[in-house]
Amino acid sequence: MTAAFVLGINMSVAGIFAVAFAVVAVTNRMARGAWWLALGCGMGIVNVGLEFLLRQQTDPVPVSVGIFLVFLSALSFALIGVARHYRVEPPWTAMTVIWIATVLLVPVIFSMTYGSLARLTLYQLPYFVMQALFGAMIWRSGRRQPLDLLLVALQAVSALIYLLKPLFAMMVGTARTPQDYMATTYAAISQSGSVVVLMATGLVMLLVTMRDTTAEMIARSETDPLSGVLNRRGFESHAEQALARGDDDMVLIAADLDHFKQINDSFGHAAGDGVIAHFAAMLTNAAPPDAIIGRVGGEEFAVLLPAALLSDGRLYAEAVRAAFAAAQLPVLGVDRRFTASFGVAQLMRPENLPGLMHRADTALYRAKANGRNQVRVAIGELAPAPALGVA
Repeated sequence: MTAAFVLGINMSVAGIFAVAFAVVAVTNRMARGAWWLALGCGMGIVNVGLEFLLRQQTDPVPVSVGIFLVFLSALSFALIGVARHYRVEPPWTAMTVIWIATVLLVPVIFSMTYGSLARLTLYQLPYFVMQALFGAMIWRSGRRQPLDLLLVALQAVSALIYLLKPLFAMMVGTARTPQDYMATTYAAISQSGSVVVLMATGLVMLLVTMRDTTAEMIARSETDPLSGVLNRRGFESHAEQALARGDDDMVLIAADLDHFKQINDSFGHAAGDGVIAHFAAMLTNAAPPDAIIGRVGGEEFAVLLPAALLSDGRLYAEAVRAAFAAAQLPVLGVDRRFTASFGVAQLMRPENLPGLMHRADTALYRAKANGRNQVRVAIGELAPAPALGVA
């Protein structure tokens, strides 16, 4: 297999991935970084084209410099794309240092003897450092799912290949001139390794993009846009999963804004929406990190507290109730305060979610019937009253 044939494969693979990432970017605006990845693959096509052009050059230096810098550009664009996808800031400082050092090294590298170990090492060094940044950046993002770890491993392998290429060249021999590069065994080995890593990295990055885009779409479909918490569908889905894990210590809090219709009638729906958003924020801020919070109706909310007892749920509900009743909302142009009522129920196995929600709602109705702005617990969980002594 000749290096020219492998280079043709590289060009085709780069083109396929460029189109794939461009399609992802066009069809899904949530796919952050896809355009940068498409641009990086596109620069890879240009790089391969320059490799073919090099053979026809009398003076190989201009095209050789172009190959050197174009490929570094491809890595840079891909690095920005991966950073955008993982929602981390691209390592601008490190990238700037690499580029400045590379540009300064250009006259040094291309004045050295072609095929020498020193030239080969300096030539591959910027690629090695840039590729190492990929893995470091993904690791820094905190994502540790299997595909993310596989992507980190592939970046490590890619960086190692750049580091070992000078040794391969010394072992198998390389060309005497740049124009003869594609006729060497070293070129075939080098390009074969590159195409394997390129295909693996591109496929894994596409899978990561599809995975994260799908997860984000699901999250959007389960999120109430007004309050920012889960909608009813999302709440029930996450709560069912929590119940399926088998933990017996769970508490459900049902909450309802008092006299909400009067809020809309007196102050307008914009004010009513603001009250809902403010109340949802208070529920979220007061809840532990593993709490499941949802807006399950117009002004109705539910909070599932894993690893909690009835007393924990009541304390949480009382804290939110008191804070909400004392809050002022001047930004809404409202000159009054608002209240909410709460019902608290603890999971009683083998109870399911509808049964737990029904008991919490029953406690909430009692709070409403008894004057609102209060917390009530499910009657079945109250301690039995002591027996009255007989005279």
